[in-house]
Amino acid sequence: MPRFAANLTMLLTELPFMQRFEAAARAGFEAVEYLFPYAFDKNELAAALKANGLTQVLHNLPAGDWDAGERGIACHPDRVAEFREGVGRAIDYATTLGCPQLNCLVGKLPAGATSQDVRPTVVDNLRFAARELERAGLKLLIEPINTFDIPGFFLSRTDQALALLDDVGADNLRIQYDIYHAQRMEGELGNTLSKHLARIGHIQLADNPGRGEPGTGEINYPWLFKHIDSIGYTGWIGCEYKPRTTTIEGLGWRQSLTA
Repeated sequence: MPRFAANLTMLLTELPFMQRFEAAARAGFEAVEYLFPYAFDKNELAAALKANGLTQVLHNLPAGDWDAGERGIACHPDRVAEFREGVGRAIDYATTLGCPQLNCLVGKLPAGATSQDVRPTVVDNLRFAARELERAGLKLLIEPINTFDIPGFFLSRTDQALALLDDVGADNLRIQYDIYHAQRMEGELGNTLSKHLARIGHIQLADNPGRGEPGTGEINYPWLFKHIDSIGYTGWIGCEYKPRTTTIEGLGWRQSLTA
């Protein structure tokens, strides 16, 4: 059976962030992930994980000014120093939190730039980040994001991510495969997972349309969960969806769709 991690950025949002750890454990989750830890003291976060018997499986590298609409800076040639400083900060948090992998949101293209213009910056930044993470015993992930939700995002398809992995050439670089984003951009979920499982480091889920919990949309999650098991994926699946009502009321899918 798949192992599910609660995404604390999306779930249990009716609670203050630091209270979501206990609530996630009470809801039956054994692991959590979330966008960013940097607004909180790393030792307080580590204590919350330990007190509730939780494993943290993921957080992101710093991604610029999130509140202003930035979604990563790895594709910004004029912000390389900021990106590299953020890598060090992310590793510091991950080491304290026991988090084994970090996701790099590559970002939206700078105004007036093309993908070809910024690709060398992306590759150089990913090589730097992968090297630094490898020294700390961590994996680096890159995530294709659908361009309906985030127009202009540099990385939007699995084949683009695979090409970046080839260009960077780092043994610890993998794809974060978000089922929702992949469904919106390309479909072929089962075949893609089967073909590229060795290069996928983490999976996330939500249904489409609406990014709701599994079972609310068009994705055949009962089949997909069985398929993910059958191909030998042993990692966590991050639950990064928008509950229709409250998180707890919407958790019935975990039993009904995985039976």
